[in-house]
Amino acid sequence: MSTPFIRFAGLRKHFVMGRETVRAIDSIDLTIDQHTFSAVVGPSGSGKSTLLYLLGGLDRPTAGSIEVGGQNLDQLDENDLARYRRRMVGFIFQSFNLIASMTALENVAFPMRFARRVRRERNQRALELLRLVGLANRAYHRPIELSGGQQQRVAIARALVNDPQLILADEPTGNLDTHSGAAIIQLLSDLHAQGRTVVMVTHDPRLSRFATNTIRLVDGRVVSEADYEQALAIDAARAAD
Repeated sequence: MSTPFIRFAGLRKHFVMGRETVRAIDSIDLTIDQHTFSAVVGPSGSGKSTLLYLLGGLDRPTAGSIEVGGQNLDQLDENDLARYRRRMVGFIFQSFNLIASMTALENVAFPMRFARRVRRERNQRALELLRLVGLANRAYHRPIELSGGQQQRVAIARALVNDPQLILADEPTGNLDTHSGAAIIQLLSDLHAQGRTVVMVTHDPRLSRFATNTIRLVDGRVVSEADYEQALAIDAARAAD
């Protein structure tokens, strides 16, 4: 029996806000196989983004463990976590997070500076990735000169510079129109088809049809499809009152 690529065991993430404790992630046990495309869905405040940030090593859990590719993240120090993020993970954010003063080429090449790769090699690799996402002809344009969909494609190219095994996408279509959003989802689907493991957070359950499996979160817990639908119905009824 193969070992899961990702394993969450007793995972908790709590935040103290004033006199209250918010249980953003409340005891999750979950495994994700390699070369899968997982859609994490749930209402606002369900813990989707928190789960993704923990998986990406951007935050640490309150309790429990996260194992990725045989590495136990809660046992890594800050330097090892930085190496994990650089070598294993590619991040795609809803807000693109591009550097406004840099061209598309420079934005894509930027993470390779930390790997101490020479400029010529960085630029060659960045141009190859911009070509992959259909933006080679926009290589010397700055973010302000690009549409939202184009900016997100630049962000995807940047996420791929270090050839990560794991792609984490946090609401990657949230700021895009329907056409641009469909193009981004297709790109993520193509990356999955090429052998990468993709975990995508989305508020839109319709996008889960592109995934190989769906993880449903309610109040920081993984729930069944039936319980998830019931929770959505309760939320809708409250909103209507």
